[in-house]
Amino acid sequence: MLQAIIAGLVTLIVLVVGVLIVFNVRSSRSEQRAKSSLHYASIRSVGVSAETPRTANGTRPAHVQEGSRPGTVPAEAVRSRFTAVFILLAIVFGSLAAKLWSLQILQSEQYRRQADENRYTTVMTPAPRGVIYDRNGVALVTNRTSLTVLADAEVANDRDVLLRLSALLGLPYGVVRQRAQDTTGGAQSQRVIASDVDLRNIAFISEHQDAFPGVTTEARTDRIYPYGALAAHALGYVQTVSESDLENMSPGQELEMGDMVGRSGAEQSFESLLAGDHGVRQLVADAEGNVRQVVSEIPPTKGNDVYLTIDAKVQTVADQALAELVAPGGAFGSGTGTAAAIVCMDATNGDIIAMSSYPTYNPADFVHGISDERYDAYNNNEYHPLNNRVISGEYAAGSTYKAFTGLAGMEYGFATPSTAWTCSGTWTGFGEEYAQDCWDLNGHGTIDLRTGVVVSCDTVFYEIAKNFYLNRESIGEDAMQNVIKEFGFGRATGIDLAGEAVGRVPTPQWKREYYADAPEEQTWLPGDSTNMVIGQGNVLVTPMQLAVGYVGVATGRLLQPHIFKEARNSEGNVVLTAQTVETGVPNIEQDYYDYMRDALHGMATEDSTVAPLFAERGISAASKTGTAEVFGKEDFALFACYAPYEDPKYVVACVVEEGIGGTSAAAPVSVDVMAAALSALDGTLETQPTVFSA
Repeated sequence: MLQAIIAGLVTLIVLVVGVLIVFNVRSSRSEQRAKSSLHYASIRSVGVSAETPRTANGTRPAHVQEGSRPGTVPAEAVRSRFTAVFILLAIVFGSLAAKLWSLQILQSEQYRRQADENRYTTVMTPAPRGVIYDRNGVALVTNRTSLTVLADAEVANDRDVLLRLSALLGLPYGVVRQRAQDTTGGAQSQRVIASDVDLRNIAFISEHQDAFPGVTTEARTDRIYPYGALAAHALGYVQTVSESDLENMSPGQELEMGDMVGRSGAEQSFESLLAGDHGVRQLVADAEGNVRQVVSEIPPTKGNDVYLTIDAKVQTVADQALAELVAPGGAFGSGTGTAAAIVCMDATNGDIIAMSSYPTYNPADFVHGISDERYDAYNNNEYHPLNNRVISGEYAAGSTYKAFTGLAGMEYGFATPSTAWTCSGTWTGFGEEYAQDCWDLNGHGTIDLRTGVVVSCDTVFYEIAKNFYLNRESIGEDAMQNVIKEFGFGRATGIDLAGEAVGRVPTPQWKREYYADAPEEQTWLPGDSTNMVIGQGNVLVTPMQLAVGYVGVATGRLLQPHIFKEARNSEGNVVLTAQTVETGVPNIEQDYYDYMRDALHGMATEDSTVAPLFAERGISAASKTGTAEVFGKEDFALFACYAPYEDPKYVVACVVEEGIGGTSAAAPVSVDVMAAALSALDGTLETQPTVFSA
């Protein structure tokens, strides 16, 4: 701006000076003419009369003056015209001189810089992503070298080169030409003509550069998943960057067209760690944008390697157990249930040892752009294989909720070690018209709370809910719910994966808001309390929440679950390590914890179906089964357990959609995973990671 103002002032000064000079010269000449003015008579030439014609009375016409001749222009008029031309030329040349001075002197550096910018072009090259390992160094996601043929921008206009590439690579000419014209990576960026090219063809291009001007070869990397669909929901998948990604980059993120970015799982959550630093190529381009020279090149830097808390061996057991349960041999409908999810969590630090959701998918399908047919198969599938049910599946908790509602009953004195109830199979605590059945219609007889947990008697918990409802005026309408929430229900666990659901702990306030448009449905009824106490009604939990809740029962504290263990740079140095995060300490009396833990241990050792499962593997555990009723579907099966009972190390939570019974469907696979985790801990697990099919 300052340079433009200076240039304008210089131009104005030149014009003013020019005008002043012109007027000064003109004034001087006028004075000289005034002093030496002469009158000339007519001139006669020999033999030629130049006599001025006269009028009839002998006088000359008025327009003929002394000293002038007919047909001539006065000298004053000629001088005026020359003066005007001179002024015009002075203005033109003065302006040109001022502009030239401005360009050459004042703005020379600016134009030199712009010229360099037009001449030099910087192009980014993709960087390999970091490898993803399990906790023991087993590579779960890695990179594969892909021999790639690249072409400079000007190759798109060279028909001969395109024809040679077409013949050599076995690609249609139109395809080669279209790829050579692709500018999504930038006007001067190299265009990918073909990937996974045969080494012989790569060598031929390298040896015949004169026949392929502007064509180069390069070893790039592709994302591969060596074990197929193993741990697919924990690992996630990558896709090529989109325009939306470029427009919504997070602070510090650098993306270029052609980059791969994580879309789910660990690939997405740890994108900033896994993504490497782009390589930089500085090119010299001509006025038409053709690359003439590579000035400098900095190779790309590989991203950090990420180690997960997942144990590939235990994960293999979990994935295979769910697949064999739901779809043995890959045949849906021939097994138990329609879908399932299971998670194994370390109760001492929050590590996720295994996380499996079935049906599943193969992350490799997304690497080079998933086909429409395959994408439709994933998204329109009634079983929703892309859904990570461990963190986003919301289910009624069933009787697994009784560990928490039982603790709530003890906290408020509505259940004690000496309290006894009689179960006849049908409960009428709120009147005959509001009768509710126990799952065992024959009844359990007279039992205490411990036995009520072991045999999962509904009547015992209906009585606890009745006391909360009848005393709501004195203890608060949310008293039972508040105790349940202390174990992490109704909020996100904070796991380091995207897409976590928060579940629901229904309260009178929630019901009023949920049914805002239906006033007749807003009242909290006695049945709402009795349904909630056994994990039914409007209760929703995720398998991850259930695992965190049982960590709370087992240890007295809540931990934030995580699958990230550590990140290491290209030199193998640890640059980031996960920390154990405690998210809460439920306000429960230690005696009540001890009582409930003993009851859960009783379920694992006294139940006729579950006890043999743990006994066969020599596991001392605590557990609880659950069966949840779902409208229009078969019952869902749930199971939660922790072991060793005396010193809890792992918690396992499982849901089998339409599995019907927790003891028959969810318990066996949960015990398998628990046994695998304990064996892996002492180094005796023989299972090896294998390729798993979606």
